[in-house]
Amino acid sequence: MDKLLITGGTRLNGVVRASGAKNAALPILAATLLTKELITIKNLPHLHDITTMLELLGSMGCGVVVDEKMSVQLDVSTLNNCEAPYDLVKTMRASILVLGPLVSHFGRAVVSLPGGCALVVGRLIYIFVAWKPWVQKLRLKVVISLQVLMVV
Repeated sequence: MDKLLITGGTRLNGVVRASGAKNAALPILAATLLTKELITIKNLPHLHDITTMLELLGSMGCGVVVDEKMSVQLDVSTLNNCEAPYDLVKTMRASILVLGPLVSHFGRAVVSLPGGCALVVGRLIYIFVAWKPWVQKLRLKVVISLQVLMVV
């Protein structure tokens, strides 16, 4: 384990820039699909999963503008696609987070099963158990194949 060894009687001072947390940012990015307003999110961490989620939102028609400080402006009013493409979804487990907002927006969704974890299908079962009353009330059909999850 790495460690810092500090010697001397001098008090430390200075500024440390802390970026946002990936596990908080990904659900927030997915939740932007629930509005039609222009959204600005600041201080996103510069990580592969964040970039992939932004690409995913862009591929579904959202306007995405990122500045040098990782502030993102999202225009979800242009969302026009309820399918999350496999080539983006396969690289991160968090891609399943867009399923609920897409169903809410379009009344249906097609999301490839996320990669990175062999247990993901088992975890999805818990989601659908919780969704069961909602799925029945709205007369939706949930289809799970080996690669694609559809709610129609």
